[in-house]
Amino acid sequence: MSSNVVETIQPVAAAIVSAHQFELVDLEFVREGQSWYLRLYIDKPGGINIEECAMVSDELSEKLDTMDPDPIPQAYFLEVSSPGAERPLKKEADFQNAIGKYVHVGLYQKLDGKKIFEGDLTAVTPTTLTIDYLDKTRHKTVTINREQISQARLAVKF
Repeated sequence: MSSNVVETIQPVAAAIVSAHQFELVDLEFVREGQSWYLRLYIDKPGGINIEECAMVSDELSEKLDTMDPDPIPQAYFLEVSSPGAERPLKKEADFQNAIGKYVHVGLYQKLDGKKIFEGDLTAVTPTTLTIDYLDKTRHKTVTINREQISQARLAVKF
């Protein structure tokens, strides 16, 4: 259900976002408790502001209201926001831009006894990511096959 909604709305949202020279970072349609949420994460160089998020929200809301058939027949909340400091890494450009930055990578199955790696992204290939991370006090390097990755995002280092 939610993947069909995303597939239907993605080109519409992307057109609105790109018309303003913004980037559509992510789009999700998720259920939380009893409510459904259509969430767009948008950005631009230098960051996105609340007025720009509101403008995209208004334009997308108007467009969705005129679509026939209705792509989302049930009640839902539309949220448009910045991806924030912990921006997801989804597209190839996201991974390339994250080289040298601190990242959080979750895996489907354990690798070297761990399902989560946080560290500096040192290299990216079409099939792998290489992360330099601390294991207690020792620096280690791990190369992860991309198909093992359940999610990846920028992270805040403490």
